[in-house]
Amino acid sequence: MTERAQIESEGPEPGAGAGPAPAGTAIDAGAELDPVHPVKPPAPRFKPAGLSTAEVAERVARGAVNDVPVRSSRSTSEIVRANVFTRFNAIIGVLWVVMFFVAPIQDSLFGFVIIANTGIGIIQEMRAKKTLDSLAVIGEAKPSVRRDGRTAEISTSEIVLDDVIELGPGDKVVVDGLVGEADGLEIDESLLTGEADPVLKKPGDPVMSGSFVVAGGGAFTATKVGREAYAAQLAEEASRFTLVHSELRSGISTILKYVTWMMIPTSIGLIISQLIVKDKNLKDAIARTVGGIVPMIPEGLVLLTSVAFAIGVIRLGRKQCLVQELPAIEGLARVDVVCLDKTGTLTEGGMDVTECRPLGGADAAYVKKVLGALGESDPRPNASLQAIIDAYPDSAEWRCTESLPFSSARKYSGASFSEGDGENNTWLLGAPDVLLPAGDPALEEINELNEQGLRVLLLGRAARELDDPAVATGVKPTALVVLEQRLRPDAADTLRYFEDQGVKAKVISGDNAVSVGAVAGKLGLPGAENTVDARKLPTEQGAMAEVLDQNAVFGRVTPQQKRDMVAALQSRGHTVAMTGDGVNDVLALKDADIGVSMGSGSEATRAVAQIVLLNNSFSTLPSVVAEGRRVIGNITRVATLFLTKTVYSVLLAVLVVCSQVEYPFLPRHLTLLSTLTIGIPAFFLALAPNKERAKPHFVKRVMRYAIPGGVIAAVSCFVTYVIARHHYSGPDALKAETSAATLALFLTSMWVLAIIARPYTWWRVGLVGAMGLAFLIVLVVPWLQDFFQLKLEGAVMPWTAVGIAAVAAVLIEFTFRWVDRRFPA
Repeated sequence: MTERAQIESEGPEPGAGAGPAPAGTAIDAGAELDPVHPVKPPAPRFKPAGLSTAEVAERVARGAVNDVPVRSSRSTSEIVRANVFTRFNAIIGVLWVVMFFVAPIQDSLFGFVIIANTGIGIIQEMRAKKTLDSLAVIGEAKPSVRRDGRTAEISTSEIVLDDVIELGPGDKVVVDGLVGEADGLEIDESLLTGEADPVLKKPGDPVMSGSFVVAGGGAFTATKVGREAYAAQLAEEASRFTLVHSELRSGISTILKYVTWMMIPTSIGLIISQLIVKDKNLKDAIARTVGGIVPMIPEGLVLLTSVAFAIGVIRLGRKQCLVQELPAIEGLARVDVVCLDKTGTLTEGGMDVTECRPLGGADAAYVKKVLGALGESDPRPNASLQAIIDAYPDSAEWRCTESLPFSSARKYSGASFSEGDGENNTWLLGAPDVLLPAGDPALEEINELNEQGLRVLLLGRAARELDDPAVATGVKPTALVVLEQRLRPDAADTLRYFEDQGVKAKVISGDNAVSVGAVAGKLGLPGAENTVDARKLPTEQGAMAEVLDQNAVFGRVTPQQKRDMVAALQSRGHTVAMTGDGVNDVLALKDADIGVSMGSGSEATRAVAQIVLLNNSFSTLPSVVAEGRRVIGNITRVATLFLTKTVYSVLLAVLVVCSQVEYPFLPRHLTLLSTLTIGIPAFFLALAPNKERAKPHFVKRVMRYAIPGGVIAAVSCFVTYVIARHHYSGPDALKAETSAATLALFLTSMWVLAIIARPYTWWRVGLVGAMGLAFLIVLVVPWLQDFFQLKLEGAVMPWTAVGIAAVAAVLIEFTFRWVDRRFPA
């Protein structure tokens, strides 16, 4: 810490009485005013050594702790309630109870299926909860807190009122407080206030939870903890496991809403018609009415979506990928542009100094002393400065009189030294093309190094004071520090994966554009040879979007520009993912459709990202994309099966009501059909590999197949039923008619399943074949015939049913192809 910051932070001895605040003392901006005596209460005294153990214990005893329950998942009771107490479970539950009193157990099978499905949903989500909770502990940020004169990392929930919490670049402010020490402390409050420019904080200034440090360091006293802190509720909600706020789930909710409204009048009509037709057999009327209502409910669709998401979380958790917001799996599947920060993403965090080139006849030994002193002046060095510290340890007994921490917006850091021999000098270390004027001879030499993918920093003597806003003007070049970045071994394969999958990669970095282009070129990124200096980017969003679409590598990008670039890409309809690990990435991560942070990244980036790669492996990202595509693509597929059943069930009920005939099916028949043509196949298809990029308009994509498929299936079934009614006679005629209609509906539904299962693989063909074989077994095994009341009589009607189903299958095939051409999604 510099002398100036230390002097400013010193206050009364620990334990001094509170008393009235002296003039000029900072006060708690959130304290309430006394209406009679409008004077705010005094601010807490800053204790550089922090609280004592006894003081901490006293605050814990009175509950002054940061007890906000930051959870990564829903509680067990919430999971059970969400899976059990649903609208359709309630409907089915009532119908199930009714069936127990009016029909054999065979007609109540649908209730046992719902119990099994609900149980599967609860178990899978509990497994996902266990995975998320364990990963959240690994990824939890631990702030540095001073107690008893020592600094230690503790859990956020262990912070108490009046704790002294240290801050450094990238740290998130976890509770509200007042600054006690400040060394060039700059805090970004944009996520709370919308103000883009970082705020320079001095001792006595308030800090709010939810903001983060972009430069410098310091310490503050906690004045509000727990639920009183400004961002406590926001943080709790943001970190909670959720299954909502996604296009997929909102689309399903929309479909279910319309299904509910269709069910009400259809069910009423069906009940009345069956009571009239079966006026002498009330129990059979009720059974057939329930048989018509139950298949209208796509009860398994919500369950299957939940299970698919939960299994996705578990699979990614095994790869050390923490999904902080579940819809991120879906979002990343829709991504068509991924913005990559070079440092920490394409390259590893560490660097090595390969060369130090003195300029203008500067003494090499003196230059190394300056570099060592600069390293010593920054208590929280970034990766570049840490490499310099490792290469040139501080050996000079110089006194640092003032320091300027590195800022991504400035692109340089600095310090002023009293060098012991009467000399006082101010030094800057940063980007050469920022510190030097255009055309400077040194820039040609630097450009050659940048073309090799090397990172170059300029050490220069400043002609102005460090606190002068124009301190970077007139800098005298003294030396070049050449750094080599370590490429991630998996970066090239990951970039190749994105290219193969049709996802455009944009490298956006604060480093020199030529250097960034060279690194991207080494990794084989298409378009790496055409690098763009972001200082020349147009500010107008449309023009910026045009440049971004045409190029892939951008250097000298400021944090605010990263944010603007994300917005420009989104304005063109792109779904944008942003990866990063530094504090300069926070704003862009927050605004991107999907933010991905490295586990070793700053606390601020991990807090705003939806996905955290805890193993810091960029190669995990393809797994996340693939998992998202698997979930979304497969749910879109199987939703067509569920909703085709809903459409044909509603239409069949309408046809029965209009014709005033007996409903052809008992619940057992449609339970069998649903299980073989939807339930079992959908479970396997929902978990199958799927690399197709997710597309928007989920409801439109599903219904454009479900409506024609359901209509054709209903008509083919009803035509078969009507023909059978004229063909059969006698006491067992209804059973024979039902068997023929069931066969026609099964074969038609199987063709829909065969289309949905494409493209065929050996296991998909086997799955469809196994379902057909299972139905055949039911038709030929005597006790199964009796159990399901299915027995084909004679040869004419069964083959008629097959012929009608074949015509229906051809119609479905041609209709689906016409829909693809006429209504492309």
